[in-house]
Amino acid sequence: MSTRLAHAYKKTIPTLSKQNGAAQKLLAFASLIMLVLIFSISSSNFFQFDNLIAIMLSTAVIGVLALGSTFVIITSGIDLAVGTVMTFSSVMAGVIITTWQLPMPLGIVGGILTGAVCGLISGLLVAKMKIPPFIATLAMMMVTKGLSLVISGTKPIYFNDTPAFTKISMGSLVSDIFPGVEIPNAILVFFGAAIIASIILTKTIIGRYNFALGSNEESTRLSGVNVDYWKIVIYTLTGVFSGIAGIMMASRLNSAQPALGSGYELEAIAAVVIGGTSLSGGKGSILGTVIGALIMSVLTNGLRILSVKQEWQTVIVGIVIVLAVYADMMRRRKK
Repeated sequence: MSTRLAHAYKKTIPTLSKQNGAAQKLLAFASLIMLVLIFSISSSNFFQFDNLIAIMLSTAVIGVLALGSTFVIITSGIDLAVGTVMTFSSVMAGVIITTWQLPMPLGIVGGILTGAVCGLISGLLVAKMKIPPFIATLAMMMVTKGLSLVISGTKPIYFNDTPAFTKISMGSLVSDIFPGVEIPNAILVFFGAAIIASIILTKTIIGRYNFALGSNEESTRLSGVNVDYWKIVIYTLTGVFSGIAGIMMASRLNSAQPALGSGYELEAIAAVVIGGTSLSGGKGSILGTVIGALIMSVLTNGLRILSVKQEWQTVIVGIVIVLAVYADMMRRRKK
């Protein structure tokens, strides 16, 4: 690496301690604990093993989508297509495994590659054609939503002839080691993906440029960094996580549901923002996103256990998102 680029790192990229926002993560974690305590006191059914597993299982898919969204949002971009790309990836996996009768591993790889290609195209639209991320990914959302319906014939694709596929999410490797402890594999996949995402963000050049783009894109460009290339890489990476989420969702439902996916992008973005990642870019962490995803799931699950009506659940979640964004604005004004 040239001296010029090394100097650019020092100028452009703040220290990890500042970027990660330790105080914000601590606040998010405290909020999570507070919600758990409130719902545990309010209902004896909340703090039970089966319900906690249900919370973690509901977190898994949204959490993986949120992991991918974290990378894009740190660049001050947005990806509205993560939900429908997830669906399209699951449909393609279903076609490969059931229609083309190819081995299951090829279907899994094909589904993840589908997500990567969609992310790559979104990145090209943003980086090369200079289309605003909101418009580019909105277009990708519509395209993948339509393709899912066209390719599947608007009908679900079932994996009844591939029973091993369901075990990807609903099997339990833990119970094989510790009989009686039924922890679905989807939870392990989620935390495994979170560890990998954290390493990428904090220990690799992708993560360094990720923060650089969000902190000051023009300064990064003038430093000699190929900004367009790294934007494409980051959007492609987001697509990979969407592909993984698609495989997990299809495995959990034992089917690829072509009409599923719309709305998932909003939950993923909410989890990222609640976890402390700034919509203005340059700040965020994977740990914060994991906590944010858990807060979303705990809040939804707790309200459901308390028999709060669905429409009011939506209102409350919306208020939480507004408060999280407002808190981020206040922090930036103080700085």
